[in-house]
Amino acid sequence: MRPIIGMTSYVLPADWGVWRDLPTALVPHDYTEAVRLAGGRAVILPPDDHDADVLDRLDGLVLTGGPDLQPSLYGQNLGPHTVVHAERDIAELLLLRAALDRDLPILGVCRGMQLLTIAAGGTLHQHLPDVLGHEKHRPGPGVYGSQQAVLEPGSRIAALMGDDLTINCFHHQGVADPGSLTVTGRAADGLPEVVEDPDRRFVLGVQWHPEVSRDRRLFGALVAAASKELTKACADR
Repeated sequence: MRPIIGMTSYVLPADWGVWRDLPTALVPHDYTEAVRLAGGRAVILPPDDHDADVLDRLDGLVLTGGPDLQPSLYGQNLGPHTVVHAERDIAELLLLRAALDRDLPILGVCRGMQLLTIAAGGTLHQHLPDVLGHEKHRPGPGVYGSQQAVLEPGSRIAALMGDDLTINCFHHQGVADPGSLTVTGRAADGLPEVVEDPDRRFVLGVQWHPEVSRDRRLFGALVAAASKELTKACADR
């Protein structure tokens, strides 16, 4: 049996066939394919703020990228460059907090890393060019910024990444204070690019987009942790 990996989804107008501007729950295929290639079974989770019971059926969770988080979640007012989708924030925080309570394996990607940070009591920079004075983390529309990560020796991410430290970023917000999480990787300008919770089985957030390259190092580690969750669940039954 393959472990079942749930992944949060966008809700956006989409076009296909004769249909136009239909509200659609979707994720880029890169995410689902990255999970499949790593040995998992991907399931898309539309925003749902009713409960987190779906976690009973999951072995792991991917918090996908997407729009900015509501600044009120970390004690700030809405900035001029911040664009939010409140329904995702409410539903995903409910799901994330329940997943953390269960010690479910979690991988947060871009916005997902920021969501982990908020759940851990941290804060964000709302617009990095105002803080860093450059736009290397989001060079242009649909253009990833290629950088070299600087990783903490002995960290989970350092063990996973090995010698290839190239990361592909597309974000205009970033972690200011990681809260209770540990920053284990940074960009050359010092911006946090990785957060971990060393007290949990597998909680990892990366600010870049490993799904684009179908990175089996990170998704493979998530699936491996989820496989252990699946084995434990089968034994409990």
